[in-house]
Amino acid sequence: MVIESGSSEVLPAPRWGHPVIMALALLVGVGGCVSLQDYDAVKADLAKARSELTDSRGEAKDLRVALDEAQIEVELLDARVGDLEEMIAVAEGRAGDAESQLAELVRNHSNLEASVEDMRKALAQLNHMRAQSEARAAEYRSVLAKFKSLIDNGKLKAKIVDGRMVLELRTDILFGSGSADLSKQGAATIREVGQLLAQIPDRRFQVEGHTDNVPISTKEYPSNWELAAARAINVVKEMVDTGLPAKRVSAASFADSRPTASNKSGKGRAKNRRIEIVLVPDLSDLPGAKDIEKMFE
Repeated sequence: MVIESGSSEVLPAPRWGHPVIMALALLVGVGGCVSLQDYDAVKADLAKARSELTDSRGEAKDLRVALDEAQIEVELLDARVGDLEEMIAVAEGRAGDAESQLAELVRNHSNLEASVEDMRKALAQLNHMRAQSEARAAEYRSVLAKFKSLIDNGKLKAKIVDGRMVLELRTDILFGSGSADLSKQGAATIREVGQLLAQIPDRRFQVEGHTDNVPISTKEYPSNWELAAARAINVVKEMVDTGLPAKRVSAASFADSRPTASNKSGKGRAKNRRIEIVLVPDLSDLPGAKDIEKMFE
């Protein structure tokens, strides 16, 4: 079909399947003929519709591209979130390990402080014991100096027995055989010893009587126990009369129970007949002495 107008222009035949053409054909069918003005208006609407469709398709394409990009970004973010969660888990694990290590360090520090405190106490105790040892050594040297003349002339012998300082006097120069009475020379020696002992402050002494194993059986001394005891007591009395405080000296008998030599010879028996003056150690200076005292309170 060709539409004619006042001009000689011939328009191309329309495509009958398009909605706009179908609408135009409907108008033609209804009206019988369409003016050129109406046709141009329809054509303009068609061009506008085509332009809007093109724009819509472009926008849809842009939206699909944007959607794809957004999906990719979401996937990247999900991956990043996974990485961050893994890093957080690792960090939490390390934090747990760090807390455990810190707790161990705190325990070790506490143990170290306790060990240091124990070492300090041990060192203080060691220094105290060293000071005590030095004090005892100084005291022993002082005693030896005091008794030097008696030691040099053979009247007295100094020795250490069971950790105690002992002054030994032979009874043969103090007493007669089988007697507990001090001889004149013996009494003078004991007075000299007593005066020197009185000069040692804050120290107690024990006078011990020893005999050989030759038995004695008299009315006055039924055995060596009584003879040794009587000799020790008479020595103590002479020392007290000289000025040694009675509360600082005591007497004991050991008879023949502690020989220093063999009793098979006269020389050995002579060594066993002796008076020993023991410097009694002060047990309060020993470690733990106060704790022991509390046990008996």
